[in-house]
Amino acid sequence: MPADLNRVTIIGRLTRDPELRHAPGGDPVASMRIASNSRTRDQDGNWGDKPNFFDVTVFGRQAETVVQYMAKGRRIGVDGRLSWREWQAQDGTNRQAVEIVARDVLFLDSPGDAEAAGPGDAEAAGPGWSQAPEGDLPVDTSDMQPRPPSTPSGDDIPF
Repeated sequence: MPADLNRVTIIGRLTRDPELRHAPGGDPVASMRIASNSRTRDQDGNWGDKPNFFDVTVFGRQAETVVQYMAKGRRIGVDGRLSWREWQAQDGTNRQAVEIVARDVLFLDSPGDAEAAGPGDAEAAGPGWSQAPEGDLPVDTSDMQPRPPSTPSGDDIPF
């Protein structure tokens, strides 16, 4: 059994259409971004949604399938691992990023579900949608319910 565990599972909506490119060896690689909300409490104790955005990379035949069948607004599940990388930008600054490298990708809605709501149309999507910053895709929060913590969280502990 490995000493370290690096696994992530996330469900969210695509903020843009997946993009396909090919590695130098010819293997297909798809890049996409997923939006998923977190429930948090504000200073008054009211629950609110905070959108989170995750970059995802998919390899091989699965990458081709994702690009063929998925589009902005579609609900997707990803199981994979986190990968950290560092590089130097053209302006000389050091950059870092953490991304999800997918092992399994699940398509969680049918094409009609995304088309009926209109992936970029928050009003047509109904209540429970919040607009993400910088024109990214709205994130569906209608099925998220606040759950009081069973033990104190960092928000409940005064320092």
